[in-house]
Amino acid sequence: MDAIEERVAEKESGGCIDLCLGEAVVDLTGHIHQLPCCIKYNGPCSVSHYFKPKHTGIEVEGLKVEEAFFRGRKLQGTTIHLPEGYSGFVLGKKSSNTTKSTGTSEGNMNRWETNAKFQAITFWNHDNLPSQDDSYVRSFHWLAVSKALHKPAMAEDLRVASLALEQELCTSEK
Repeated sequence: MDAIEERVAEKESGGCIDLCLGEAVVDLTGHIHQLPCCIKYNGPCSVSHYFKPKHTGIEVEGLKVEEAFFRGRKLQGTTIHLPEGYSGFVLGKKSSNTTKSTGTSEGNMNRWETNAKFQAITFWNHDNLPSQDDSYVRSFHWLAVSKALHKPAMAEDLRVASLALEQELCTSEK
């Protein structure tokens, strides 16, 4: 792909994400939290001084419950490990001088870079214990469904499924 085609592809997609995992990428496994609120602040904060999750010793549906407080409100959560083959990334916008070096205008392009990675995330609820029925936990089920949907169908798999369907139809007709 030449430079012009690359710029057209970037404009059509609306942005570019650089997932280079060099030595500068910090591993934040164990420090990523999904809070049940919106925080409208983007700056430094002594989070570890105020937000101190503790294990409760309680286990619900195979999930180890943790407890923390945020602005006086009790939170209950659990840590979920990302499935095998998946990683989480913390992205940040690339500085504008990097964008200008590609020859595209700053207004047309969103460029992102990897600031950190993680393999687990702790999600928190306000008033409920974490459970397997939480939408956050259930969202990970989509990964298995997606894998099954996109898996190539082999001739042997189709034959076995066809035979099983025929047997099911025969037994239901009797």
